[in-house]
This record gives sequence, structure tokens and C-alpha cells, in this order.
Amino acid sequence: MHAFRVHCRRLAVSGLIAGLFILGAAHAAPGPARPAVSDIGIQPKTFMFVGNSFMYYNNSMHNHFLDIVRTADKGATGYRGTSITMSGSGINWHDLESYFRPGGVASYSFTRDNKVVFNKFDKPFDVVIIQDCSQCPVHPQLKSVFHEYAKKQSEIIRKNGAAPVFLMTWAYEDEPSMTGGLAEEYTIAGNANKALVVPAGLAFANARAKQPGISLYMKDKRHPTLAGTYLAAATIYSAIYRKPVPASVGWRLSFM
Repeated sequence: MHAFRVHCRRLAVSGLIAGLFILGAAHAAPGPARPAVSDIGIQPKTFMFVGNSFMYYNNSMHNHFLDIVRTADKGATGYRGTSITMSGSGINWHDLESYFRPGGVASYSFTRDNKVVFNKFDKPFDVVIIQDCSQCPVHPQLKSVFHEYAKKQSEIIRKNGAAPVFLMTWAYEDEPSMTGGLAEEYTIAGNANKALVVPAGLAFANARAKQPGISLYMKDKRHPTLAGTYLAAATIYSAIYRKPVPASVGWRLSFM
């Protein structure tokens, strides 16, 4: 039990690191590119996460993100999220147009007592958070595909009334030099498409530097531990809502 509580406290600290990093450092990338977009202009309540196993580990990043949002915004209703992920997928694997098909994704959901609710809305999502594969933005054979589809997917998202947000992924644990390249390419793509970039990769590097005792990686040195997933979710929260995660959130979330 003692180890369990200590780990929960570390998760809370990870959230604070993410929030302070966003607000204080404005995710200054190591390369020449600087983010042009820092505010999506809305206070969103509905989210679609599009990616791969970096998102779906640990009962899915979108669930941790929604827990943070709901806990921070006490008593508020109407928050909803859907995760669409494929193992190993790149940004070009996803048929985003089909995800917005009427009567398809998010057309119904279930309450905590397992009752079906048929959702009615003018648009299914306010924000789409999308990532590429872990190497794709910096891979010499795939970098051009990343930028091509960052543009195509952003256009589809906007056409369907949502705001595109790119999730900058993190370096491999044993390849920390990836951080700068990933930050640069995601920032370039965000600027080119007037989209917000969530600097989760920089938050990972920052957390490792400030609190090296926190284990953010699974044994494969790529996928996130629960602490890593929570840190990425906290960074998304801070980037979208432009405020740090409340100190109490990490404790309240303790593996619910």
C-alpha cells in the first residue's frame, strides 16, 4: 500500500510538471521552429483521439485525459471522448473521413449503469487529437508522408467542424536525441496547418530531467507506463485549456 500511494503521488507531480512546462516554457522546441498556435479558441468538451499503441496503453490515454478534465471541472457535464487506435499505425493509416460518417462513431454511448444513450449533436467532436507513428516524423522515408497527411487530415477535421491538435510523441528511452527532431517536425506541421501542438515529447524529456526516479517507459523503452500515459494526458489538458493540472487531481485519479 505504501508503494501504491507513493506512485500515485508521483503521478500527481508528473501532472504538475506538464502544466508548468506548458505555461512557463511555451514548449520552446530545441530546433529553429517555434509554435505559432497556442490557443484553439474554444473550451472543448468532446474529443476524438486518433493514433496507435502509444495512446491505447494503460486503459487508453483518452480515459485519463477525461478523468483529469472532469475532476478539474467539478460538477460539469457533457464531456465525452472516443479513442480510435491501430497498433503500429501512422497518420496515413486512418480514414478520418469515415470517422465523421453520420450515425457512426460516437452515435451512441453507455452510462455507468449500462444503459444505452443515443447521442444527438450538430457535430460529433470539438477537437481531434492525432499522432503519427513513433519514428515517422523523423524517418527519412516517412517524413514527407507525415507532412502530407498532417495537411490532409487537418483539412478533413476542419471540414467536419472540429479543431485539429497534433500530439508530439516522445523519444525512445534509449534514444533521447529523437526529442529534438520530433519536436521540430511536429512544430513545423502544426504551424503549416494552423494547429495546436501538444508537446508531450518535451514534457517527457523535462520530467526525466527533473524527476529521473519516475519510470515513464515500459521495458521495451518505447511505450508509456501508467505514469507516462498520465503525463501525456496532463500535457494535453494543459495545452488545450492553458492552465496547469490542479494538484489534487493526481491523488483523486489514483488508479480508479
